[in-house]
Amino acid sequence: MHEQLWFTAMLNKYLGGATTALLEALHIHPHDPSAPIPNYVAMQILVFFLLVSVFLFIRSRLSVAAPGAWQHSLESLQEFVQNQSREIIGHHSERFTAFLMPLGLFILISNLLGMIPGLVSPTANPSVPLGCAVMAFSYYNLQGFLKQGVAQYLKHFLGPSDPGMPLLIRIPLAILMLPIELISHSARMLSLTIRLFANIFAGDMVTLVFFSLIPIGIPVAFLLLHVGVSLLQSYIFVLLTTVYLSGAVAQEH
Repeated sequence: MHEQLWFTAMLNKYLGGATTALLEALHIHPHDPSAPIPNYVAMQILVFFLLVSVFLFIRSRLSVAAPGAWQHSLESLQEFVQNQSREIIGHHSERFTAFLMPLGLFILISNLLGMIPGLVSPTANPSVPLGCAVMAFSYYNLQGFLKQGVAQYLKHFLGPSDPGMPLLIRIPLAILMLPIELISHSARMLSLTIRLFANIFAGDMVTLVFFSLIPIGIPVAFLLLHVGVSLLQSYIFVLLTTVYLSGAVAQEH
């Protein structure tokens, strides 16, 4: 069993009993009933509260006449996400910003959390990138159903529907394309998960090794590299989710 971090130990001390009772009511038996909350779950809770605290702090100081630095930063980030969505998806893509921006911020803060002594990056555990990938997968498919309707969106998995194509060709082609499309869409979750997990896990391990060997000087370069990788992986995750959204809500496939 991994050693509990201080924040994990605090959560287990005050919420462990209630968490164990809830899990057992759902017929889920934790490995350690006295400490049912693992480190990666505790770190996600910490990231959630950090983001909510920042949003509430900025919300309490919103100003049109004299916006502060935090407000400027978030507005710039929102504008960046909206412009990217508009370029990839097209007009009326602003409604997706409410999902894409928090997703990117959650992944970014999770990636960077491991740089703080006494904490770890939750995205260095495969369960967290998988959860983000499942959310992205569910969201873009839901938007596809809402935009096109169930029947029209499901036709997308049957390949091209050219009315001029003979029926003897269209039916076998649809049978062939259905499993290919299903596997292709499912592989998106795997791709998002492995890319994020592998990069953050490797970054954490490399930084830890160099800090243990050479505690001064050289590890700083790896910390800066880890920051760059964290930013890049957050951007790639949001970018790919935007691309998948574009394909889901497009009128023609």
